[in-house]
Amino acid sequence: MRSFLIILLTIAATGIHAQDAELLVKQGKRANYNNKPDEAILLFNQALELNSKFSDAYSGRAFAYYLKGNNKQAISDYSKVIELDPTNSEVYISRGSSYNDTQKFNLALNDFNKAIELDPENARAYNNRGWAKKGLGDKNGACKDWKKSKKLGNAEAKIILKNNQC
Repeated sequence: MRSFLIILLTIAATGIHAQDAELLVKQGKRANYNNKPDEAILLFNQALELNSKFSDAYSGRAFAYYLKGNNKQAISDYSKVIELDPTNSEVYISRGSSYNDTQKFNLALNDFNKAIELDPENARAYNNRGWAKKGLGDKNGACKDWKKSKKLGNAEAKIILKNNQC
């Protein structure tokens, strides 16, 4: 009977921690939205203390680091999200954007290719892959991707095409 009670208390405590972690992540996302990345990072850290496999917490913290310009830490957290959920195309786009910002265009290209493989109709993936290709000196490939992005509904692609003389 005693061991059964301990099991029930452990299950209940785990459920409370999961709810607390979800609340912290919601608060962290709100802090990111309000451009308060330092506050967000603290909230996501607390959520991860409660649940070290909470991919939303890693993703939110990665975005907070990205907002702060800390691409190295953002890449690390996005990589953890990919480890936990390798089918999330949006995370490949986010990590690829951090790679673009650090001029690691080959790594960015790999991430955008994976995002397109997972979601062939994702306009952001084509748009961002265009920037990686431009960084690698492939203007024709970049223009092709920006045209595809425009076709898929990216409103700013028309301006990008014009500014890059495609």
